[in-house]
Amino acid sequence: MKGFEKYTRQYFVPEGSYDDWMKKDHIEKAPTWCSVDLRDGNQALIIPMSLEEKLEFFEMLVKIGFKEIEVGFPAASETEYEFCRTLIERDMIPDDVAIQVLTQSREHIIKKTFEAVSGCKNAIVHLYNSTSVAQREQVFKKSKREIIDIAVSGAKLFNEYRARTPGNFRFEYSPESFTGTEPEFALEICNAVSEVWKPTPENKVIYNLPVTVSHSMPHVYARQIEYMCKNLNDRDGIIVSLHPHNDRGCAIADTEMGILAGAERVEGTLFGNGERTGNVDIMNLALNLYSQGVDPQLDFSHMNHIKEVYEECTQMKVHPRHPYAGELVFTAFSGSHQDAINKGVNFMAREHSPYWEVPYLPIDPSDLGRQYEPIIRINSQSGKGGAAFVMQQSFGYQLPKAMHPEFGRIVKQACDRLGREITPAEVFDLFRQEYLEVAGPYHLLTYRIFTEDEGEGVVAHFEGTLRFDHETRQLSGRGNGPIDAFYNALGAVGITGYDFVSYNEHAVSGGSDSRAVSYIQLRHNGEIVFGVGMDSNISIATVKGIICAINRASGQHARTH
Repeated sequence: MKGFEKYTRQYFVPEGSYDDWMKKDHIEKAPTWCSVDLRDGNQALIIPMSLEEKLEFFEMLVKIGFKEIEVGFPAASETEYEFCRTLIERDMIPDDVAIQVLTQSREHIIKKTFEAVSGCKNAIVHLYNSTSVAQREQVFKKSKREIIDIAVSGAKLFNEYRARTPGNFRFEYSPESFTGTEPEFALEICNAVSEVWKPTPENKVIYNLPVTVSHSMPHVYARQIEYMCKNLNDRDGIIVSLHPHNDRGCAIADTEMGILAGAERVEGTLFGNGERTGNVDIMNLALNLYSQGVDPQLDFSHMNHIKEVYEECTQMKVHPRHPYAGELVFTAFSGSHQDAINKGVNFMAREHSPYWEVPYLPIDPSDLGRQYEPIIRINSQSGKGGAAFVMQQSFGYQLPKAMHPEFGRIVKQACDRLGREITPAEVFDLFRQEYLEVAGPYHLLTYRIFTEDEGEGVVAHFEGTLRFDHETRQLSGRGNGPIDAFYNALGAVGITGYDFVSYNEHAVSGGSDSRAVSYIQLRHNGEIVFGVGMDSNISIATVKGIICAINRASGQHARTH
């Protein structure tokens, strides 16, 4: 691809050894999460949220468990100012939740911002100015000293307005475009702000170190974060926060490595909404922790509802392959995947394992309020186990393994014929048509099974009528059990050559209306064929299964309608 020569490295790697984070293989606890959906996310929408949509979204964030929520830039527009005041005046902010507001280092904007949060029980006031080489030279045309002065003057105004404004306020500072800033200068400007705010363990300050634009591989960002964590003055009074964007598709990796490097807080959005390629996806991060046995301190157990509110309020769509939330992420079309999932679910049920270990599913879909029905979906690429899984999970039919290839072929042929995926209901329709509705050429009209003690033991009897070749024949047979008696009755009217191979049976519903289903495997002229029978009496279900198999083996079977 032509033109690559015009690009060069726009990031800075700290000098010295800052790779202790590489010795860690997991994150031990969840960071503090701050949602910026109502600021970064909202400003990136084609149609920003209305006041009522913002209020609905805010309430959802609270229910998920966010304790810090950035609600806007109150000095930027009356809509954002009104939203902030509405939350405070309607007393919609729980006591354990802090709202966050953003401001530049300009006095009239800072003044308006503190007016917006006046009377708030818990608010974080967030000061920022850009510090990168590109911003200093091209946008502001200011020296490093002048950039520091902007941050320090804003920090001093924060102290003044906090003193005169009712409410409880904490402070946050961001050297915007941190990843394009020399690490030594980012450290210098943060320490200069600390000289004004004087952070302590009792009065902590947040230093937010954003990936405003992603320039480097994630491990470089981790080194930058570790450098800051190890060299900031008053470190015990500072919360190091991350705010990654996703320009290189690395936001999740940037964040996870940044936490390993010492960060304690993350700002991001649900489903990664935000400017350009978006912010880091907090849902994704939280469930990554969850899948490793770490409590994320956020509740995504009603994922479909969360996704619905998100899509309604933002008019954005969650991609069907989006991690954890997408419509298709717990779905397998591949035959080998379907077979492994089916066996894994059965293994879990059989072994009562306390740990989730199902192949291809890193997390239990039911933990997110998702259903098992759509996990395996059927198309022409699906294997023999997929259709069987759908029949079991959606309809309660436990097809014996030996039957999987036969029914799998029937389903695959239907997919090829239709040229598309088929639904679980369509899978069941195929099963019903192919097995349950078979009515000829042999049609059992009446049937009765009973046993008698004939002195030398109990003998089973079968009596009934069978229509075939346009005639009705009386059936009568005896044997050591119902199946043997029925076979002898069939033989007596010339229906022979069907060797019984095996049968399986189970109940398909509970309670007084429980019915039994029997799966019968016969061999006829060297070919294996299956039949299925259902009845409230297991012996009659078996007889119906045998007739079904014989009809299917004849190759001329008709169906009821």
